Amino acid sequence: MTSPAASSPQTPGAAVQVVAHRGSSEDVPEHTLAAYVKAIDDGADALECDVRLTADGHLVCVHDRRINRTSNGRGLVSTLELSHLAALDFGSWKEGGEHASDVEAPDWDRTSVLTLDRLLQLVVDAGRRVELAIETKHPTRYAGLVERRLVELLDRFGLAHPVEGVRSPVRVMSFSQMSLRRMRTLAPRLPTVFLMERVPLRFRDGTLPKGVRIAGPSIEIVRAHPRFVARLHRAGHRVHVWTVDRPDDVDLCLQLGVDAIITNRPGTVLSQVSRQPTR
Repeated sequence: MTSPAASSPQTPGAAVQVVAHRGSSEDVPEHTLAAYVKAIDDGADALECDVRLTADGHLVCVHDRRINRTSNGRGLVSTLELSHLAALDFGSWKEGGEHASDVEAPDWDRTSVLTLDRLLQLVVDAGRRVELAIETKHPTRYAGLVERRLVELLDRFGLAHPVEGVRSPVRVMSFSQMSLRRMRTLAPRLPTVFLMERVPLRFRDGTLPKGVRIAGPSIEIVRAHPRFVARLHRAGHRVHVWTVDRPDDVDLCLQLGVDAIITNRPGTVLSQVSRQPTR
């Protein structure tokens, strides 16, 4: 993404960015390394992940507060250490059982908890430009420590403070305005995305929280209020819509000129996008 100062609505003829939501998560267990490898192989322009902080200070890619849905364990991510999470199976829930029972060893890329550190390494080693949209999950007992740890980790990869005017491959998303304010203080040149399940009254005119230049409305918002996209663009903002899987919703996003489509099925969406005439 461009830096906040350089962000602007999509220009005519520009390709919409296709973002893999938790990886190619329709086909492969979400937030696993295999899901992101497949997303890159599918041609995704960017990857999306959720991050939570473990009890011993590691950022892991897990959506829910509890690990019950996506692993064979139980409990809150924030109360468990990485070593505990690493011993669990985060993939077989989607496979309908022990998918690795017919091989000599488990496929760790499909079953192991994924750290943000490992995902960043995958992006850096991708062999082409792959962007990363990182969602901070709040509320959490660790509050601002999440953003501090995130910036520290991005710093290790040289990604927290891009040179002014240079497109950063990383952007930070959140439903929490406080989280985005912290990011603006800690890493002011990283683009931020304000996620919305509903449109707060104060932002219905197309404005966004201070310093935020990318809106992240749900597809439900876009279906119900398609003119909202134009209001955001007129205000100088980009529009990244989640989670867009249905072909008719993809068509709607293309018709409205959104800047990014966040989807569980990036390969399929890319095929649909490629069939559309250039705007």
